[in-house]
Amino acid sequence: MNLALVHALERATLNALPSPRVVFDGPFVVRSFLGGTGRANAACCLDPSPDPELPQRMTRIAAHYKRLGMTPRFRSAPLDPPGLEALLRAGGWAEADESHVTHGRVEARTDPAIRILDAPDATWFDVLGTVEYQSAARRAEKQEAVPLFAIPAAWLVLEEEGQAAAAMSATCDGRFTGIFDLAVRPEFRRRGLAQRMIRAAAAWGQGLGAETCFAQVAITNTASVALQAGLGLTEAYRYRYFVLR
Repeated sequence: MNLALVHALERATLNALPSPRVVFDGPFVVRSFLGGTGRANAACCLDPSPDPELPQRMTRIAAHYKRLGMTPRFRSAPLDPPGLEALLRAGGWAEADESHVTHGRVEARTDPAIRILDAPDATWFDVLGTVEYQSAARRAEKQEAVPLFAIPAAWLVLEEEGQAAAAMSATCDGRFTGIFDLAVRPEFRRRGLAQRMIRAAAAWGQGLGAETCFAQVAITNTASVALQAGLGLTEAYRYRYFVLR
């Protein structure tokens, strides 16, 4: 595994999902928002070196989330210090979701049917609301996160047959274009709109100097996994969440 690439993608993904409350405990970045998206509400490590203070650090991080009235959550990835997963399991932390981060070059294409916005509008949110994974907390985070972005970000809407048929967001972080929040209305699915959206995002990112794209998706989302593979994105690594109820 290319740990240099993992490290770069971890940082790019953290930048792409800003959180207003961030603290560091040793090699762990501890983030909290409104309890919506996992990355904005979890602790993760950015250094896989041995951590002699790991048990005490885990206790402090769990207490931090409890003080905020939130469910303690770790995101376990290849940059974990040795022994983290074993300690989590021994401490009663339950494994939640597994996802993978993909990366690669996507053929970029501009598309006149796609509007690129500086901030999400009501139409963008309406389309996003048609996918099952969205929640009230996630929607609120997406609204409040807009002024928090320190890197270029865009919100895309594809018009088909006179109505908004697909939406997504994208970020540009150096050489990486991030692909997020892809949603296609049910009546417009299986028409290739998702591919058009990602290619248009790649073109937007290229205009800002990006060279490759990355995305993250739950392993169980077989349709999105196949879509990304068909566009040339391959798995760079996987991550899982552990929560303490």
